[in-house]
Amino acid sequence: MTLTIFLGALLGPMALGVPIAFALILSGVALMMYMGIFDAQIVAQNVMNGADSFPLMAVPFFLLAGEVMNTGGLSRRIVNLAMALVGHVRGGLGFVAIFAACILSSLSGSAVADAAALGALLYPMMLKSGHDPARTGGLLASASVIGPIIPPSIGFILYGVVGGVSITKLFLAGIVPGLLIALALCVTWLLVAHKEQFALPPRQSGAVRLKAFVDAIWALMLPVIIVFGLKFGVFTPTEAGVVAAVYSLFVAMVIYRELPPSRLFHVFVSAAKITSIVMFLVACAAVSAWLITVGCARRPRRAA
Repeated sequence: MTLTIFLGALLGPMALGVPIAFALILSGVALMMYMGIFDAQIVAQNVMNGADSFPLMAVPFFLLAGEVMNTGGLSRRIVNLAMALVGHVRGGLGFVAIFAACILSSLSGSAVADAAALGALLYPMMLKSGHDPARTGGLLASASVIGPIIPPSIGFILYGVVGGVSITKLFLAGIVPGLLIALALCVTWLLVAHKEQFALPPRQSGAVRLKAFVDAIWALMLPVIIVFGLKFGVFTPTEAGVVAAVYSLFVAMVIYRELPPSRLFHVFVSAAKITSIVMFLVACAAVSAWLITVGCARRPRRAA
């Protein structure tokens, strides 16, 4: 009964177009009134406690790493590497999007960051090559879903904090499912691409592929550092977020030199905006989670 009331109070505001975070707050207040324990202090306390978590500190750092990747040239070099490897085959730009999404997922852990990078870099190229706009947008959106699966994943961090599950084990368990999603997208795109008629880019030589790989090697090292660091206990998932942010800043500013100091403020502000949205959503969800727990504990048990 408690869960039914919660779902009804949650779906009602969402159907009216209320943001999910506010819908969670409203459903929590409705549930508190039904249980006769409404208190504004309880709402405020649970909102504060929901965001007061050490593992959640990894979220802003991974989001910052994603912003730095898109601004500092790391994402573009990964796309160039994918173009050099598979850009010449039928539907090659689609395979480039899937291949780049897998690598970008292992850098940012955010579907939003991956979608921003793939959309800005590949969407105009695919339209110029003759791909259908709707099909192109669908592919880029589907490929971006790999972001929360392949580690490091912001979704896994949130799930590990709420559910009390090892975040390191969640990270390691997401590698194979993420690759399987990419394989399924490749098979689907292969079937779709044969129905389209468009000009193919020329096949790149071995020297061009090698140059693209060398140019992207610094970006490709980040997922290796994170996975091995987590596997062998060098750092925790929260510390992995710091490593990702610092490493991406170092590569963008010192190695690639595409992120001038004057752009740092813009990058930090953009990452802070996205972080505030995610963290406020998590904090609001803590209210409803606490109320569901209290409601289930108060429910009388049936006599044996």
